Amino acid sequence: MAETKQIKIKLVKSLIGCSEAQRRVAKALGLSKTNQVVEHYNSATIMGMVNKISHLLEVQE
Repeated sequence: MAETKQIKIKLVKSLIGCSEAQRRVAKALGLSKTNQVVEHYNSATIMGMVNKISHLLEVQE
């Protein structure tokens, strides 16, 4: 199942200058500092959040 697979999400660009909505998405993913890496299960919810701020992130399968 795809839901059990973990993905690593890294914040590669700063949140300075981003909209408040984008900051909230990053916070909900658990990202607060540049170059911080978090692991989440590959679900539709998480991937939707990643797509919202994809220009700030780097995703590893």
